[in-house]
Amino acid sequence: MIVVMKPGANREEVHWFAGTLEKQGVKIHFSEGMSQTVLGLVGDTSGIDEESLLAHHLVDKVIRVQEPYKRANRLFHPHDTRLAISGSGGTARYIGGGHLGIIAGPCSVENRDQIVGIAMAVKKAGAGFLRGGAFKPRTSPYSFQGLGCEGLDLLLEAKKETGLPIVTELMAIHQLEVFDGVDVIQVGARNMQNFTLLKELGRCRKPILLKRGLAATITEVLMAAEYIMAGGNGQVILCERGIRTFDTFTRNTLDLSAIPALKKQSHLPVIVDPSHATGLAWMVPAMAKAAIAAGADGLIVEVHNNPEAALCDGEQSITPAAFSSLMDVLRKYAAVEGKAV
Repeated sequence: MIVVMKPGANREEVHWFAGTLEKQGVKIHFSEGMSQTVLGLVGDTSGIDEESLLAHHLVDKVIRVQEPYKRANRLFHPHDTRLAISGSGGTARYIGGGHLGIIAGPCSVENRDQIVGIAMAVKKAGAGFLRGGAFKPRTSPYSFQGLGCEGLDLLLEAKKETGLPIVTELMAIHQLEVFDGVDVIQVGARNMQNFTLLKELGRCRKPILLKRGLAATITEVLMAAEYIMAGGNGQVILCERGIRTFDTFTRNTLDLSAIPALKKQSHLPVIVDPSHATGLAWMVPAMAKAAIAAGADGLIVEVHNNPEAALCDGEQSITPAAFSSLMDVLRKYAAVEGKAV
C-alpha cells in the first residue's frame, strides 16, 4: 500500500503519522521528494482501512500495490535511484538518476600487468568502474575458474593504481569475508535466484549488481532485487545480460525491451551487458549504443588487451583501443539522452 502525503505536509507530523501505522504491524518505507512524501507500507495491510487514511488531514491519496515487489516498485519510490560509489581516491562515481555508469575490464583477472594495464586504459577512455572476475562460474569444470583470492588482491592493486571502484562476482556466502575491499558485488545470472545468498547480501551495505537469469522474467528479476532490499540494502543495480532463446547465432538474445520495462516498474538503475548478451566482440559497440538509446543507466563491457590469448571469453572482449572509440560515441548518445558520463 502507498500513502501519498499532501504537498508541504509537516515532516514531524508525517513521522508521527508513520509511527501510528507501524503500530498496526507494517513497516514504513519513506520516499521524500521536493514537495511530497510517499509512505510505502510493507507487510499485511489488509487490516488498514483506506477510508480512515483518506480522512486524515495529512493524506493526499492511497494506492494499493498489486505487484508482489514493494521496495523495488516505482510507486514506493517515484524518483530514479542514484548510487554514489567511491574508489580508493574518494571521488564518487554515479549510476542512475541521470548519470551513465560505464563499467569495463576483463572477464577474468589473469596477472598484474594485465589487470593494471587494462584498468589504466579504460580509465583514460572514460570508464568509471573496473570489472574483473576473481572467482569464475564456468559451464565446464575443466575451464579456467579464476585466480580466487589472488585475483582479488590484483583487483585491489589496480584500484589503488587508478582509483577506480571495482566490480567483481561473488559466488558463495563464505566468500563475503574476503570481499571487504570490493566496491560493487556482482550476482551472476546463475545465482539470481539463490535466495539464501540474496538474503545475506541484503544484510551487507555494499551496492549489488544483480544480473538477470538465463530465463528469468521481468517480475522474477524484480523479486530477486526485492530479496536484497527486504534485508535493508537498497543499493541494487539491475543488469540485462541477454536471455536464452532458440537462436544460436549469438551467445544469448539481448532483450532491449527489458530496459524500458524495468524502468517503468522500478526506480532502480538498469545497466546492460552487451558482451555476455552477444558473445561477439564486433556486436558489442552496436548493442551498447542501442542500450543507451533505449534508456539504460550504464553498461558493463568486457575489455581485454589481447583477446585472442584471453583465458576466458576472449571472443566477446573488445580491445582498449576499440573501447576508447566506443566511449567517444557513447558520450554523444548520453548527451542526447540528457545523461552525464
